[in-house]
Amino acid sequence: MNKFTVHKGLVAPMDRENVDTDAIIPKQFLKSIRKTGFGENLFDEWRYLDKGEPGQDPASRKANPDFVLNQPRYAGASVLLARKNFGCGSSREHAPWAIDQYGFRALIAPSYADIFFNNCFKNGLLPIQLSEAQVAQLFDEVAAFPGYQLTIDLERQVIVKPQGEELPFEVQAFRKFCLINGLDDIGLTLRYKDKIAAFEAERLATKPWLHHTMPV
Repeated sequence: MNKFTVHKGLVAPMDRENVDTDAIIPKQFLKSIRKTGFGENLFDEWRYLDKGEPGQDPASRKANPDFVLNQPRYAGASVLLARKNFGCGSSREHAPWAIDQYGFRALIAPSYADIFFNNCFKNGLLPIQLSEAQVAQLFDEVAAFPGYQLTIDLERQVIVKPQGEELPFEVQAFRKFCLINGLDDIGLTLRYKDKIAAFEAERLATKPWLHHTMPV
């Protein structure tokens, strides 16, 4: 998992409330569990005018020119600004996979669905919660200033606007530790790999019968 310390990026506004996980990554793309290749189908039904299916070449499809992520001014955006209850619906982990693989590193919204919120942290995304008034002001500023960028300093827990104003945000200490160090659940376990190896060696030496496999 990529570390998150300080990130500066272009902001893309998703000006819709209650964006659910089926909108984030439609159900037909959930057949794969490879954890790769989902970015091209992020918001698929909104990004394209034709129905998408797994394995299609995005270059052969009809892009929706009115969708925000297809507008040239938001090309390369890595901070997603959203409205309340983002990520509601089913608990598919493919949703943060798709957001991450598209190129986003952080999200800013007034609220998130609980399971989606937790899945973001487990996959290296930083979901930041601000008040509705703060988020509304950010939407206004993004609309008014093309190329609008924010700097997100996780260590200091602040968002820095272009003019230098800082917006503090809360993040649970353990989640912050994992993001800063790039540790997912597997990474957390592997910190104890020497102890695990020592335990397995001792168990093999003292209880060798546990190492034998049963005949099929």
